[in-house]
Amino acid sequence: MASGTELTSNSYLQHHLQNLVFGKLPAGYERIDAEGHSHVLEHAEWTLAHTSQEAMDMGFWSLNVDTLGWSIFLGAMFLFFFHRVAKRHTEGAPTGFGNLVEMIVEFVNKNVNDIMSVKNPLIGPLALTIFVWVTLMNTMDIVPVDLLPLIAQFIAGDSHLHFKVVPTTDPNITFGMSIGVFILIIYYSVKMKGIGGFIGELTLQPFSSKNLAVQIVLIPANFLLEFIGLLAKPVSLALRLFGNLYAGELIFLLIATLLGAALPFFIGTFLGGALQFIWAVFHILIVLLQAFVFMMLTIVYLAMAHEHH
Repeated sequence: MASGTELTSNSYLQHHLQNLVFGKLPAGYERIDAEGHSHVLEHAEWTLAHTSQEAMDMGFWSLNVDTLGWSIFLGAMFLFFFHRVAKRHTEGAPTGFGNLVEMIVEFVNKNVNDIMSVKNPLIGPLALTIFVWVTLMNTMDIVPVDLLPLIAQFIAGDSHLHFKVVPTTDPNITFGMSIGVFILIIYYSVKMKGIGGFIGELTLQPFSSKNLAVQIVLIPANFLLEFIGLLAKPVSLALRLFGNLYAGELIFLLIATLLGAALPFFIGTFLGGALQFIWAVFHILIVLLQAFVFMMLTIVYLAMAHEHH
């Protein structure tokens, strides 16, 4: 797994928390392979990072291949199955998977209709996509931590391959979704209120006065408070989802390493497996709750963007 001849608890954790990164290393860069041999690149090279240091040195223009792969795969799976159910929809009571899909759609629509005061045909599908897609990505945290990485290492023929399977433990994914929501917030705020109304919302509250001179003096303080509150929306969306899933993944890894290191093999395996199961059952609630919270906050923020002050 991790680089080196001996696998320690620290290297095990570092290895599992490192993404499979593809990026560009500059000419003259000294690379160290899994066996500890070093060589210098004669030309700039697009390649997979061998270590976390190489991933950092690749800079901004690098891709987390595992995060992108799993998120796209799970998103495509969501589209395929929901499209299939919609295509086969008939009058009357649905059965099997169709019944589950209808329950999810009705649940999401109820929340949208309860919160949104203005009808917008985009919000329902957006909320449904967020809820199901985030749930699927979070659910990858329930898969045993070593199973898919070991399969990936076997297929690649590289026992040191980095491979993370929970997309929402990568802040790139959570911030990508939250920034998308933030763009919609700005768009609908301007569309519904106009440029003047949007600027007024940022500068004429929460402190106000009937005296024009006093109101002008209050504009900087109002703008500071409202602008920080506006920026806090995408940041809180992203960090809440990332933090909860990252912590959950870390606890799975800590259970696997600490018990294995502190107890004899058979006792550690049995006790570790029991604790992993208990945490996995509890973690199902976190998986669903975080997807629900992300969806609900998205609906609330977009509802606020549609409202006139």
